[in-house]
Amino acid sequence: MTEQLRPDGSLRHLLTLEGLPRPVLERLLERAQGFVRPLGAAAAQSQALAGRTVANLFTEPSTRTRVSFELAAKRLGAQVVNLEVQLSSRVKGESMLDTIYTLEALHVDAFVIRDAEVGVPGLVAANVAPHVAVLSAGEAHLAHPTQGLLDALTIQQKKPRLSGLAVAIVGDLRHSRVARSAWHALRTLGVSDVRLVGPPALQPPDEEFPGGTRYTDLAAGLEAADVIMMLRIQKERMAEADLPEARRYFAAWGLTPERLRLARPDAIVMHPQPMNRGIEIASEVADGPQSVIRDQVRNGVAVRMAVLAEVLAAREGA
Repeated sequence: MTEQLRPDGSLRHLLTLEGLPRPVLERLLERAQGFVRPLGAAAAQSQALAGRTVANLFTEPSTRTRVSFELAAKRLGAQVVNLEVQLSSRVKGESMLDTIYTLEALHVDAFVIRDAEVGVPGLVAANVAPHVAVLSAGEAHLAHPTQGLLDALTIQQKKPRLSGLAVAIVGDLRHSRVARSAWHALRTLGVSDVRLVGPPALQPPDEEFPGGTRYTDLAAGLEAADVIMMLRIQKERMAEADLPEARRYFAAWGLTPERLRLARPDAIVMHPQPMNRGIEIASEVADGPQSVIRDQVRNGVAVRMAVLAEVLAAREGA
């Protein structure tokens, strides 16, 4: 695996949260909280990355992640280039590394990469120039590190004492990079009761969530939970024959107001979006008083500002 930290302990790349030391995660979360502003207030702005250039390379569709990375870079004073695969030279047969080398020659300092293939962010990170940073914006089903950080930040804002929390991650765990990154973040930050709640066919391999408590009964998984993180059905990663029927899935696994009452009265409800309303979550819950889904979106920009500031500004001690 490509080394993500510099010799001084600062972050050079962010490819996965797996194995990152707790102080690094806590530093990023503290830095991100400093960029959070209430709705209606002016967004946090800085010129810390003036003169830097960030390239967003997305080969999978994205709205929230791409836009929040773009806003994060611009609010730090960086220039931003957005490339989608159908618009790039990869369509003509150019390899990802050829594209990277071309952009490096154009003074790109950081690459934000979302790709459906396993290993692409790591491959790029292993081949960029020493001054260049690589950030994963989603790697196949394996990792979505900034999502894991923003989820941890959202929980921390509502539940400052992370130790002792019961967090239920519910739904399509097998195909979810969000679940994997949330798992690594929460376990590293001291949350011992992380529940993997989902139907047997959507449970992940044991080795990917070592020590996790698995529930194949929704009511048992939600009992006295402090945090409920609902997951989207990853249709794009399933064979047609494996897709659950929507109405049947919601009847068995959808988060309804009645099921939410199984959790603690002050439990919060999360979802990485896009949501399939009426499949994994009822609209009354998604838009209800216990939902922090919009806080997650807001926190996404703050977390990505923190990561970009760390990987780029750290080079000159900014």
